[in-house]
Amino acid sequence: MNAPTAGLKSAPISPALWELTLARLRLFFREPGAVFWTFGFPLLLSIALGIAFRNRPAEPVPVAVVSAELERSLAADPQLRPRLLGEAEAKEALRTGKVDLVVLAGAPIVYLYDPARAESRLARALADAALHPRGAPATIDKPVTEPGSRYIDFLIPGLLGMNLMSAGMWGVGYIVVEMRTKKLLKRLVATPMSRAQFLWSFVVMRALFLLMELPVLLGFAWLVFRVGVAGSFALLLGVSLIGALAFAGIGLLVAARAQNTQTVTGLINLVMLPMFVGSGVFFSTSRFPDAVQPFLRVLPLTALNDGLRAVMIDGAGLTAVAGQIGLLAGIALATFFAALRLFRWR
Repeated sequence: MNAPTAGLKSAPISPALWELTLARLRLFFREPGAVFWTFGFPLLLSIALGIAFRNRPAEPVPVAVVSAELERSLAADPQLRPRLLGEAEAKEALRTGKVDLVVLAGAPIVYLYDPARAESRLARALADAALHPRGAPATIDKPVTEPGSRYIDFLIPGLLGMNLMSAGMWGVGYIVVEMRTKKLLKRLVATPMSRAQFLWSFVVMRALFLLMELPVLLGFAWLVFRVGVAGSFALLLGVSLIGALAFAGIGLLVAARAQNTQTVTGLINLVMLPMFVGSGVFFSTSRFPDAVQPFLRVLPLTALNDGLRAVMIDGAGLTAVAGQIGLLAGIALATFFAALRLFRWR
């Protein structure tokens, strides 16, 4: 008797379970953030990385040479793209990652390259085969690990830029919406505080936090990886500050009308994803087709990363990064004033 009774009692659970499942599905599809992360993010990431790492013919390897004879010999190999430079210029091109190998004339021939880079090892092998196709040549290898020629030197400025973007978007945009959902902004309406003062407080906060973040990140990079700053620390701080203000403005604009944290989460990720993939954080933007290069150039994170790398690796001055600073400053002003007009307390 117990078994049939138990079966009868459990039967009504099935419709209840079905209705609860349907309710959960409806709640899920009403949350833009959850839908984006489940369906949109994997698709967009697959498309972006598929374009960046698409199948294409191998590009010629850039090599610096110091004599016209070497240039003619290497130019005969379509896999190599030799550049005739002076010895000092050639070493500088290797240091900044503009060439993968330096070939110095002499008996024997001298190869300068970074053994930690796969591109440099490949360039050395191709140059060897082009200069001495019939046998092992008499050469001297001089491995160099000059700052700026390593992948870590390329990566650190990109990570710094990504950190400034994430801090501006999440540390400003998300916090504002969270205050709105908790009714904290509604209480602030009763105070003698304007919208401009309230929004400026977030901008000033980002600037102050940058003064604490930047020394920690740069100090860690130097102590652990020996990544230094070839240019001016003051200019690096200025580029970082303009970048932080630009992303604080974007974060305020995203949060101006968002009603809940789920909505602003989806919006923040929608804004950050193209820059996360296409702004040269982990790999060069040159991997993308020429048709999309103009669009990548105007992304704020692209401008920030290019400016940071120019100062840290190339030792660039103010004139060299004026374009990136101007773009970031324009974005900062435009997004802040747009957020000021659109912002609502409730």
